Amino acid sequence: MFESLICIFWNAVPDKTKVHGLSRRFGFKMRGDKAYKYEDYNYTVGFVWSPFLVYETNPKNRRKNEPERMRLDVIDQRATSFYRDADLVIFDSWHWWVTDKTKNGSNYFQEGNYLHPKLEMREAYKKALTTWRKWMDKNIDPNKTQVVFRGYSASHFRGGKWNTGGKCSRETEPIMSSEPYIVKNSPQVNILEDTIRQIKMPVIYLNVSKLTYYRTDGHPSIYAKGWKTNEERIAAALNREDCSHWCLPGIPDTWNELLYISLMMAGKGSFGR
Repeated sequence: MFESLICIFWNAVPDKTKVHGLSRRFGFKMRGDKAYKYEDYNYTVGFVWSPFLVYETNPKNRRKNEPERMRLDVIDQRATSFYRDADLVIFDSWHWWVTDKTKNGSNYFQEGNYLHPKLEMREAYKKALTTWRKWMDKNIDPNKTQVVFRGYSASHFRGGKWNTGGKCSRETEPIMSSEPYIVKNSPQVNILEDTIRQIKMPVIYLNVSKLTYYRTDGHPSIYAKGWKTNEERIAAALNREDCSHWCLPGIPDTWNELLYISLMMAGKGSFGR
């Protein structure tokens, strides 16, 4: 969604020499963090890497010599420094809530001094979103900052998950809209929607679940970036395909169109004039 937004802005700016990448000057040294400043508009848009919203230790990128754990009761403080000053903050969090990235919930999720021997993913997700909600209500001024939460984005693996032979390489057409919509991961969606209902500040909810469900054809599949040769791409088809991220141009462009319309309807800031 961020990369799509950057492309949209780039296409709209007349003088492209006044668009500057700010990754280092923006203070980013960690995976996924980047920013661009549009000088003529005195506007900066940045991507902050915080896939869980709460604090996750990581010996490679954060505190060394510390065991990997996730503090479900502590917001990701590094990321919050960017939330506080923003006019618009767009969140999403579910893509990384999977067993292989959270040690299957075993001796990984922590609250205070208590390390859960085992905690189900949905329960951990609920606790993390509760921490995020409480921090936002306490620290963000809704008169200054518009908060947006982009919802669950569907994946389309057939015959296994992303690391167990799942495929989507032969999907060349969307699911027809006449077919019934089957809600995937509905408990997680319900947890997010309950959190948004409980938060005190106004939050724009971009519900993209149904939209992405029908677009089985929109994933990189075996054409994901990183494969240098056609042989590598063929090997990827036999090993591991990307059926959860989205191609550009493609689905994320639609999300940004919905974002634009939603901001206009909300009437916040310059969108209200």
